[in-house]
Amino acid sequence: MKNLLIAAGLLGSVATAQAQDTVKKSSNLTISGYAELYYGFDFNKPADNNRPGFVYSHNRHNEANLNLGFIKANYDNGSMRANIALMAGTYANANLAAEQGVLKNVFEANAGIKLSKTANLWIDGGIFLSHIGFESAISKDCWVLTRNISSENTPYYESGAKLTYTTNGGKLTLTGLYLNGWQRINRQNGNGKPAGGVQVYYKPTDKITLNYSNYLGTEGADSVRVRRFYHNFYGIFQLTNAFGITAGFDYGTQQAAKGSNDYNHVISPVAIARYQFAGKYAVAGRVEYYQDKNGMLISTGTPNGFKTTGYSLNFDYAPVANALIRLEGKVYSSQDKIFARQDALVNYNSLVTASFAVSF
Repeated sequence: MKNLLIAAGLLGSVATAQAQDTVKKSSNLTISGYAELYYGFDFNKPADNNRPGFVYSHNRHNEANLNLGFIKANYDNGSMRANIALMAGTYANANLAAEQGVLKNVFEANAGIKLSKTANLWIDGGIFLSHIGFESAISKDCWVLTRNISSENTPYYESGAKLTYTTNGGKLTLTGLYLNGWQRINRQNGNGKPAGGVQVYYKPTDKITLNYSNYLGTEGADSVRVRRFYHNFYGIFQLTNAFGITAGFDYGTQQAAKGSNDYNHVISPVAIARYQFAGKYAVAGRVEYYQDKNGMLISTGTPNGFKTTGYSLNFDYAPVANALIRLEGKVYSSQDKIFARQDALVNYNSLVTASFAVSF
């Protein structure tokens, strides 16, 4: 009997060790999710319920809908890592309309390997979130409910490969990217030139973040392709525990025609101020300007092109840590009459958007 008890104890110890090992291994895998429901009312009342063509997120009028919902698996054992996230929502419908088949529902799908045992140097390939801009598709992570114009008209996602180095202290991250194009999973038909970019992300203190990102590529089939060079700068300054400011500036150029020495330009400054009070509440205001006279990214067909100023006021309530209720009012004012209102064109557009987002 004593021997049987000893044997049972040994088997129990082995089983416990195996269970602990299984838990340890499974800790490398993380499952998470996100969902954001929204309702937007555009006071210009578009007949097809679609917001203006330069808006790709929260872009439906007078209906309750899902902007973005995804389920994500992340694996990281210190030397290998991978992410895959599948999504649905009006964000996916608007931003991935040109992608093929099931690719329309891919939010992320990438894998990477660490290249050094002593340095934090990684190479990754697949479909990534964009390296350009301080606002992402995940509204809950942004200071204002809806995106600014420059974020809407730069890539939300990209595909290709990237090399990333982060210093041991984590203050500086350098990334070089080889890309399939400007917000593309597959390269544009007839275009034989890859694109690329760099990102310099510097966080000298917990209160300050500085970033520079760029993109260099060509647009159009090889017979007519033109060069595009785009720059994005931003800084995030948490001046106190409650009050912060984000300032950004985008500047892009593109050849007017293949072989031409003439270039079209895009300029877009943006600033956001945010104040958090009473723990669960926050208010934020944003002012932005976007100029694209020759339709490099936003074409209007009007004499002055797209020259638009935007103002936003946002209120947040976080009932629990992983949920956020938001309300935002926004006004656009344009130099030309580029907005449709019933049977006429006007130079203004105003809207109210409410959302409820939850993550796990």
